[in-house]
Amino acid sequence: MCEATVSKIPGWKGWLDLPAPKISGATSPWIDLSHRLTEELSRVPSFPQPHIRQIWKIPEHRANVTELHMVVHHGTHLDAPRHFIADGPTMDQVPLDRLYGEGVVWRFDVADDGMIDVGDLERATPRMRPGDIVLIDSGRAKYVNTARYMRHACLSAEAADWLARQGAKIVGVDFATPDLAPARRPADFAFPVHYTLLSQGVLIAEHVTNLEPLAGHHAEIMFLGLNIAGSDGAPVRAVARAVD
Repeated sequence: MCEATVSKIPGWKGWLDLPAPKISGATSPWIDLSHRLTEELSRVPSFPQPHIRQIWKIPEHRANVTELHMVVHHGTHLDAPRHFIADGPTMDQVPLDRLYGEGVVWRFDVADDGMIDVGDLERATPRMRPGDIVLIDSGRAKYVNTARYMRHACLSAEAADWLARQGAKIVGVDFATPDLAPARRPADFAFPVHYTLLSQGVLIAEHVTNLEPLAGHHAEIMFLGLNIAGSDGAPVRAVARAVD
């Protein structure tokens, strides 16, 4: 269940041994999977308000310069293992071949506050292969910047374990977190999905969008997170294109 706690906080278990990624040469158009970054974009309530401001402006200055102040987990982003694993790699220590490759996009019609469990994953098509990036389209992205966006589904702890055992490289969701939504967490909530995936080197992508055209397809996918020294995550401009 999403509400499960863990009795022992796991340490870093190392990267899964996965096939090297490849690009097929498909001719389908690339689709932007990233939300436009704004100060108003839906965020986890405990994160501070981001600030985006222009500190230099033409004609007063010779150039326009924008300053960005926000947590690395605002908007479409990747979680590095260090986000929850004390001795896990930081974003600048994630190997480049973990950030792109082939994968699958799965559609799940989930009610508000619903759950995606192992049975749902086992029935999903197309089937995933070891080393795949797995992106979950629940239809939640269309509610971004509304209260309903945060009534998203979650993965069960068992589903997260299943994805790691099947060899997922990145698990991406079209909502704020694959764990239980913030408003539904008990006081002792222990983030079982994050701990299960990140401890085994499965990166997590959150606030993904525009998955509908890719649902039910294999795809080439890129989540090229910023190379930030010592960071537990990074904003991304994610893209994907169908290959079948």
